[in-house]
Amino acid sequence: MIEYALLFAAGCYGLALLIDLWRIAVGPDAADRILALDTMVINVIALLVLYGVWRGTAIYFEAAMLIAMVGFVSTVAYCRYLLRGDIIE
Repeated sequence: MIEYALLFAAGCYGLALLIDLWRIAVGPDAADRILALDTMVINVIALLVLYGVWRGTAIYFEAAMLIAMVGFVSTVAYCRYLLRGDIIE
């Protein structure tokens, strides 16, 4: 039964990734595109955690933590670039 729940959740997150990709392509503003990229990072983290539960290993949780840290730093860098035009002062 858990396999069906994991498959359903992975399908939902895969659909969310496609919707985020659409928002990146059609987004009316740069801030919407940044938000869509951040949401894509969250969806990829969720997919990694689901895959780790399905495989029964902990290495995917560590990979999800690394992607979360990189995603946070990249979102902050994009926002700083959008607000100030320069990332490093």
